[in-house]
Amino acid sequence: MLNPTNKNHKSHKDWLVRHVNDPYVLKAKQEGYRSRAAYKLAEIDAKDKLISQGGVIVDLGAAPGSWSQYAVRKTNGNATIIAIDLLEMQGLNHVDFIQGDFTEASALALIEEKLAGKKVDLVLSDMLPNMSGVANIDSPRAIYLCELAADFALNHLKPEGKFLTKAYQGPGYQELFAQLKQQFKVVATRKPDASRDRSAEIFLLCSGLR
Repeated sequence: MLNPTNKNHKSHKDWLVRHVNDPYVLKAKQEGYRSRAAYKLAEIDAKDKLISQGGVIVDLGAAPGSWSQYAVRKTNGNATIIAIDLLEMQGLNHVDFIQGDFTEASALALIEEKLAGKKVDLVLSDMLPNMSGVANIDSPRAIYLCELAADFALNHLKPEGKFLTKAYQGPGYQELFAQLKQQFKVVATRKPDASRDRSAEIFLLCSGLR
């Protein structure tokens, strides 16, 4: 009989080996990005032209900050970027960071205070719940965060604004997709090369408020 502790240790060791040798991890270190996630956004942006000079961007679940970092570089600092995460995030020039829980009304109020009535060009959500490894538990939690982010986007986007959210292809995913189709005119799926093949994550790009 296998020892579960040894099995978990081997799994973690295998993940570390894959992570260290990951080309996007190496590229992020070379180019000074805080995580490999920057290349997921970069690929989607190259295809869909999400980020432009002078835009207003809200980055939900921002830590460690690579999406905001990419947006700053893309706009040469010429954008209003508000980022929030429950975790602490090292400061970034041209990014207004809030440490808070987006699921709480108080955190939402802080974002709205910083927006000061301005409408948003792009809402980004890379939010992720604490994962248990059990799909029937993790997927509903992830979908709940997607729904909260979508509600924020519906209330704060400009008519031509866009909403990009990470989702997971598990229980409830099809229902989430159908819900977003009711809220936005266009909902497209994106699976950038930097998103690992074995990962169930997928990105949903929504535009055209209904």
